[in-house]
Amino acid sequence: MKIAVVTDSTSYLTTKEVEDNHITIIPIPVIVDGQVYNEGVDVSNSQYYEMLAKTKTFPSTSQPAIGELVTVYENLRDAGYEAIISIHLSSTISGMYNSVVNVANQIEGVKIYPYDSQITVRLMGAMALQAARMVKDETITPDAVLNALDDLRATAGEFFVVDDLQNLVRGGRLSNAGAFIGSVLKIKPLLTFDDHSHEIVAFEKVRSMKKAKARVEELFNEKKANFTYPVKLTVYHVNALESGKTWLNELRQTFPDLAIEFAEMGPVIGTHLGQGALALAWIKDETAPL
Repeated sequence: MKIAVVTDSTSYLTTKEVEDNHITIIPIPVIVDGQVYNEGVDVSNSQYYEMLAKTKTFPSTSQPAIGELVTVYENLRDAGYEAIISIHLSSTISGMYNSVVNVANQIEGVKIYPYDSQITVRLMGAMALQAARMVKDETITPDAVLNALDDLRATAGEFFVVDDLQNLVRGGRLSNAGAFIGSVLKIKPLLTFDDHSHEIVAFEKVRSMKKAKARVEELFNEKKANFTYPVKLTVYHVNALESGKTWLNELRQTFPDLAIEFAEMGPVIGTHLGQGALALAWIKDETAPL
């Protein structure tokens, strides 16, 4: 069976990763002062964050038009694909997954399998890459790929450190904002995707960015003690290159046994976390030797 792999632009895969693995990317729109920009297509990260410094209104994110989704899937069908596994950012922070679910039954001649990554960024990207590696074997079934994605998804984890909660609160992406918003200017909130609800939750208040990073390292070290498999670790930043690199170097000294990648969050996720945010994320490394 010929199976296509689709994901959205918040996977933040590199151009080389996309091309080498024949992954189709659906860009998610961001809106600045009434102008719509498709992430990764119409605007670069640097251009976007420059615009934010001048914007008159709070930016927002949207979803691709239904017609655009239909076109993507029909083009893959016409290219000979019999099934499509479409992997998208958490349904708790975006309507993208539900849009794909609604479109899936409208396309004739190809079976579409919407998949909720329950996360985003390169953690979701790792799922897309794993699916792409698996479908190179044309004897593989979609169910086998989905089961493997479930197993991989269960190994993903992350902690975010944000300068403040204003962007998340405005965008309605924080489920327990009330407990933290009163002292939002005095703290560096720690956030994560809740393991049960898969919503973004703030779970701890820390008084400085330095202490927040130290706390994240402590929490990750506790998680690491229970890993029975190799993991990929990634440091993320939102338009905070220097502070991100500083943390990367610190983490490499703290965890010399781990390979640590470095990545920037693009406009869609950056809009909600706010500039200056940092994150530490991990997932099982399916490419590591056993």
